[in-house]
Amino acid sequence: MRVMVIVKASQDSEKGVLPTTEEFAAMGAFNEELVKAGIMLDGDGLKPSRAGKRIVQDGTKRTVVDGPFAETKELVAGYWIWQVKSMDEAVEWARRCPNTMRGGGVLEIRPFYEMEDFGEALTPELREKEQQLRDQSAKR
Repeated sequence: MRVMVIVKASQDSEKGVLPTTEEFAAMGAFNEELVKAGIMLDGDGLKPSRAGKRIVQDGTKRTVVDGPFAETKELVAGYWIWQVKSMDEAVEWARRCPNTMRGGGVLEIRPFYEMEDFGEALTPELREKEQQLRDQSAKR
């Protein structure tokens, strides 16, 4: 199963405070373990929300909102995409993650939908089209 591990933002990450050399080294070692174990598919850190934008959708209307965004605890500072056997395995890896968020960090693990989760709504034709798009995207 694929999961996204969401690294929640902190006041420091929203201020643009970067990890120390020691914290970078610890996270690099953890990422290396994930890669060697065949767990990590992707991952990266995100700049503070002041560098971002939100697109608010209301029917056909779209409104662009410039960052920063107010609720730090609801923001994302980084992510991983992992391939794991189970949610329990994802939790065990997440428990080993170094904490580079001074004052405490929060990781959230969310499973991806798989094609079979959509049942009959995803017809064979739609499933084939979706797979073609994924294959094209993977080639880039």
